[in-house]
Amino acid sequence: MKQCEGTDCNYKFEPKTANQRYADNSCRKTLDKDGICRVRRESRGPLWPVVNQGPAIRLPKPRSVAKKTAKYKKCVVVPDAQIGYYRGRDGKLEPTHDEKAIEIMLAIVRDVKPDSVVCVGDNLDFPTLGKYITTPAYQQTMQASIDRATTFCAQLREAAPSAKIVWLAGNHEERMPKYLLVNAVAAYGIRKGNTPDSWPVLTVPYLARMDDFGVEYRPGYPASDFWINEKLRIIHGDRVKSSGSTAHIYLNSEKTSVIYGHIHRIETAFKTREDFDGSRTTMAASPGCLARIDGAVPSTKGGVDLDGRPLVRYENWQQGVGIVTYETTGQHKFFYEVTPIYNGWAIYKDKEYFAK
Repeated sequence: MKQCEGTDCNYKFEPKTANQRYADNSCRKTLDKDGICRVRRESRGPLWPVVNQGPAIRLPKPRSVAKKTAKYKKCVVVPDAQIGYYRGRDGKLEPTHDEKAIEIMLAIVRDVKPDSVVCVGDNLDFPTLGKYITTPAYQQTMQASIDRATTFCAQLREAAPSAKIVWLAGNHEERMPKYLLVNAVAAYGIRKGNTPDSWPVLTVPYLARMDDFGVEYRPGYPASDFWINEKLRIIHGDRVKSSGSTAHIYLNSEKTSVIYGHIHRIETAFKTREDFDGSRTTMAASPGCLARIDGAVPSTKGGVDLDGRPLVRYENWQQGVGIVTYETTGQHKFFYEVTPIYNGWAIYKDKEYFAK
């Protein structure tokens, strides 16, 4: 049997003389089956590290890591409003847009005080100009829609008096020029006399008096866009994935981050790719819509009664408004957030909004 030759054991030699050791000052205790002196193991504790509490730390005085700077700007992204009307049983006009959602959006714009406001398109619905059959309830409502869109432009300018306001053409605004090309091509492109640089009279920007309110209209769906900075673009969009996330379609096809409309759903998704000098993360997001979500907007999933008025049928749509904090120099960083609107109620920056 092997014996311990350690000189730092606390083994007491018995039975004759206490504390007596061998001449070489080793304890000579027989080693156990692991080849370790039992006395040394017991006297010195376990041979593996013991888990103890972490070190006692005195916390320093708190200091702020936030840094206020004026280099960041703000942009409010206004999603599809689908401004339009149908006639109810009493003959009065009922909106397809949601007035409560629009009211909250305008209140948020006033509080944000943005540098830019971008409408992603489809702020007008134009159901009678589309390729789908519409019932008499929606007929002869275009003038009321144009009037409301004009007021909408004025409200945006009142809410953001010094902001750059851009209205991108969506597929619904494009219904007007397409209708003219198919049904009245001779009226396409007609302007007021001797005003070659003005808008054609049968166009959305002319009819809604956008120039009066300093609203910049960008036609040409689906090509029209607005770059917030070098890393973030706003488009109306022409992709829809009804069974899943449309955002992932854009993440797989777009080189930069993109905010889009068209689908009337709130979506946000990110994708990180490996790049030459590290990782690159892009975002795709939809801020939802400002339209009614109860079936008032004509759609392939909606229905009407025998008088042609829409039935209540809730769509998988969500109302909201997007806010982007961004920089136009340096790394062109940005931060996107969406504020959902629930039946005329929302919260943004700890402030509660109620529509009247």
